Amino acid sequence: MIKINLLPYREKGKRDDITRQIALIAISFIAVVLFIGAIQLYISFKIGDLENDVKGQEEKLVKLTKIIGDIERFKNDKAILEKKLAIINSLEENRLAPVRMLDELTGLVPVKDIWLEKLTEKGMDITIEGVARNNIAVALFMKNLAGASFIKSVDLLSTKEREVSGIKLQQFVVSCVKKGS
Repeated sequence: MIKINLLPYREKGKRDDITRQIALIAISFIAVVLFIGAIQLYISFKIGDLENDVKGQEEKLVKLTKIIGDIERFKNDKAILEKKLAIINSLEENRLAPVRMLDELTGLVPVKDIWLEKLTEKGMDITIEGVARNNIAVALFMKNLAGASFIKSVDLLSTKEREVSGIKLQQFVVSCVKKGS
């Protein structure tokens, strides 16, 4: 006897395959959505961390910029102080130079023959005005000046006769150039 199954088993198998495929597609879709959601969440956290790092670095930059400004101000102050110290040291070194020059100059003046009236110093030039007994005393004084350690050259600018208390004297003006330091 032949048995015939009239139930649609093939259709049931097809329905089961379609149901499995739909379930597989749904599970795959859910897995893909969850994976994309996880990636999105990971990227969001990373962006938040990076934004916090950027804010922290910007705050550091502001602090460091302030420190750099302070350092530049200190460098400028240091440069100004070094210039002032150099000027003070220069003044300290040259403080006794005029005293030494005048001391040496007094040794060069012939006693009882010459009287100095005025000494003017402008830069490297010195002008000496005075009165002498005669032209020979003026010449001796100029020779002594030419041999001085601080004088480079000596020039007679003028001499003229002048009467003081009935005595005829020679009034003179001598120009000197100092030696460089």
